[in-house]
Amino acid sequence: MSWADFIRSHMAVLAGIDFFTVEVLTWRGLATYYVLFFLHLKTRRITLAGITRHPTEEWMVQMARRAVDPVDGALLPIRFVLHDRDSKFCASFQDTLRSAGIQPINLPASSPNLNAFAERWVRSIKSECLSKLILFGEDSLRRAVTQFIEHYHLERPHQGKDNQLLFPSLVRSPSQNFSCIQCHERLGGLLKFYQRAA
Repeated sequence: MSWADFIRSHMAVLAGIDFFTVEVLTWRGLATYYVLFFLHLKTRRITLAGITRHPTEEWMVQMARRAVDPVDGALLPIRFVLHDRDSKFCASFQDTLRSAGIQPINLPASSPNLNAFAERWVRSIKSECLSKLILFGEDSLRRAVTQFIEHYHLERPHQGKDNQLLFPSLVRSPSQNFSCIQCHERLGGLLKFYQRAA
């Protein structure tokens, strides 16, 4: 089976996991923060797993435990997770996933195209949001990432989904008044969403 066929046939039970880094101003100068996220391939739902300056093994295991929590874990419908060979995805992190019935799939080195959905999301958040902001402290980073995720889910059309919103039921349906368009903004106008007035 080719990789493309595997992805297509297992999309409902596949998630991509990855990190990206962000430079943030602090009182002591620039600091690098690591952002861990999960992306469900079929729905494109993003879950922010955590933000930290030091992704230690203990922190990674805690993120895995939260992700597989039987009540509200982000990886509940998932059977396979795709991630690169970053050493932060340690053996105990993978064992925690396996204990919940989730099979981690270590991707070959230098092959970002095999986790393309996650890589594309990183590119989107960096180019559309984070590269345009000066972030001061972890709280401003968390706010920017959270606001972008909400925008990504509720207000941003996706070419891979026929230019539709990912979760349109959460957005008010437009009225038949074709003359009045409203602009909704996030992050001080950096992210915008237009819809017909109700």
